[in-house]
Amino acid sequence: MAATSHLSEEEFLCPVCYDIFSNPVLLSCSHSLCKACLQRLWEIKESPECPVCRRKSSKPEPPLNLALKKLCESFLQSRHHRSSVPSDGLCKLHNEKLKLFCLEDQQPVCVVCQTSKRHKNHEFCPIDEVLYDIKEGLRAALDPLQKSQTHLETAKQNYNRAALHIKSQAQCMERQIKKEFEKLHQFLREEEAARIAALKQEEEQKSQRIQRKIDETNREIARLQDIIRKTEKEMDTGDVAFLQNVESTVKEVQRTTKIPETETNMLINVSKHISNLKIRVCVRMQEIFQYTSVTLDPNTAHSQLHLG
Repeated sequence: MAATSHLSEEEFLCPVCYDIFSNPVLLSCSHSLCKACLQRLWEIKESPECPVCRRKSSKPEPPLNLALKKLCESFLQSRHHRSSVPSDGLCKLHNEKLKLFCLEDQQPVCVVCQTSKRHKNHEFCPIDEVLYDIKEGLRAALDPLQKSQTHLETAKQNYNRAALHIKSQAQCMERQIKKEFEKLHQFLREEEAARIAALKQEEEQKSQRIQRKIDETNREIARLQDIIRKTEKEMDTGDVAFLQNVESTVKEVQRTTKIPETETNMLINVSKHISNLKIRVCVRMQEIFQYTSVTLDPNTAHSQLHLG
């Protein structure tokens, strides 16, 4: 690295690509070029000549210039080391003060860089002059960015307000939905209670009616049992005594017994309580809750619209 410290960058530049040698080859004329540059050049010109002195090469495949390759690698390492250390406004290649600005490469350079092959035919300006122009250009470029930032901040605020409004809307709608469903639940509870009460009333009426029938039947059964028992007792008495009372006994036995008729409407009217229950409840609900097809959407309403 010390061997390359006194050499400038121009000593390591390829005369074709004007960049640091990459795998340099040595021609018979003692000039060196990048291997890839030489191959492209010879393919184009179809003549193995040196691009510097125009002398034809005696070797179709020139050998690598190992010494130059090592020097280039050392130079690149030295430049990398210098670039990692703060230069305080000094050129990393020539350790000279950066006073100029290359307009083509858009980078500050020193006076030695100005005369180098890398910046050949480039235009330069003093750093103080170009610094003002660049800063003014950046200020002009920042203006639309600042305006865009302002618009984005405004949009962000609107989005935040919209997010809060959406949450408020959802909470308000939830309360309204619960309120409306509570009305429906209350209606259904009352409707259920009324229909169960009607069922209980019919159950009571039918049960009382059946109980009366049961009581009448029990009395008739008791009467028949009494007649059967008395008749059997009379039949067990003596012949003369039995015949003396036979007329009244026969009349009692032949007395007509009333057999209760089976009634068709004795059971609960199932159809009355169950048939089309949902439909009848819905019809009842429509009678109580009037249907309105108008829906007011605050999202699309005019901002000055107020409802009394």
